[in-house]
Amino acid sequence: MTNPNPEKSLIEYPCDFPIKIMGAMQERFAETMVQLVSLHDPDFHAGKMDMRASTKGNYLSLTVTVRATSREQLDNLYHELSSHPMVKVVL
Repeated sequence: MTNPNPEKSLIEYPCDFPIKIMGAMQERFAETMVQLVSLHDPDFHAGKMDMRASTKGNYLSLTVTVRATSREQLDNLYHELSSHPMVKVVL
């Protein structure tokens, strides 16, 4: 069995790339995530985001679609999102 080349990506850049962000339902969660994502994709805006509350309304799921230009950009964005104190899960 051969190991795949870690430098080779299955994603062709540039492309639109969806990322799901989940966190507790709280004031300014969505606004804060828009600001954070915009740092990595200057063309991103709230219109490129879908929001869905959990059944009991305790959590909010955001699906943001970013314009991915490189693996490095996505890695940096995932790292910043997953380390943010408001975020529980990033997929």
